[in-house]
Amino acid sequence: MRTFYTLLFCTLLLACGDKKKEDNTVYLPASNGNLNSISIVADNILWEGNVGENIRNIFAAPLNGLPTDEPMFSMKQIPPQVFDGFAARSRIVLKIEKSNVEATTKIVNNPFAKPQTVAVVAGKTDKDIIAQLEENRDKIIDAFNKEEVKEKLRRINLSLLADQAVEEKLGIAIDIPSAYRISKSDDDFFWLRKNLSNSKTIELMLYEVPLETISNGDSTIVDIVKMRNAVTKTKIPGEDGIYMVVEDKYAPSMFSTIIDNKPAFEVRGMWEMNGFTMAGPFITYAIEDKINNRYLVADGYVYAPSLEKRDYIFELEAMIKSITIK
Repeated sequence: MRTFYTLLFCTLLLACGDKKKEDNTVYLPASNGNLNSISIVADNILWEGNVGENIRNIFAAPLNGLPTDEPMFSMKQIPPQVFDGFAARSRIVLKIEKSNVEATTKIVNNPFAKPQTVAVVAGKTDKDIIAQLEENRDKIIDAFNKEEVKEKLRRINLSLLADQAVEEKLGIAIDIPSAYRISKSDDDFFWLRKNLSNSKTIELMLYEVPLETISNGDSTIVDIVKMRNAVTKTKIPGEDGIYMVVEDKYAPSMFSTIIDNKPAFEVRGMWEMNGFTMAGPFITYAIEDKINNRYLVADGYVYAPSLEKRDYIFELEAMIKSITIK
């Protein structure tokens, strides 16, 4: 009998020990979709009318700095009545709601899947919705871009290049896929390359210049182009005096941004080989590092004739945005 009561006591004790607070965690399915592809949830009539045209003008506008027109985002339209299940798991979603509501734009994280960013644009009329899209275009694009950079870096981190020399000599951390190789290594300059096919490549230069190299004002972009031309001419020259320069037929675009909580300049444009028929797009970031009295420069470019280049430039953008300065 004593054995029975001992077992009963232990059973009750274990039962009490297993009791937990109610678990209110919502478990979401994994999101899906190709990188830089938006699911547009909109009624067919809206998609085929002025609202749809406005959406295409904003989100499928040609990306800056490419030799041919490629859209900023690819898009697929989904009628609201079939936006459920697998269709609702797209990583980035633009949802258009036309009903008797005040015009508004909301950006929601992980409503149907994880990770996911959904922008909901609502209004009573087509005019209201279009006004919301125009007013909030930059905010929506920025939210979608951040989600896609985060996803690209997740994929990159599945297999990273051993780049201790880069990180130690430049005093940074950066996520670089293992498909890249270090082609040139100096004390303050690194040249990394990834072969695509035949002679087609994606390439990344990492280096530093003194703060006074780049002025802050009207001549900023001139200084960056001058700096880039000097580096490509001296650090990666070709045979018989051939070297890379910024193509002056296409004026590069410059934007201000933030990387590693530090101000940075972003420049997109086209490069060409002086004395040879080669060209392609480039993207340059100059990150202000006042503590070390320098600009850390990350410059990526693509040589891939006959291939679309948006996703290659985006890969470089994601890598560069992973930089943290130690």
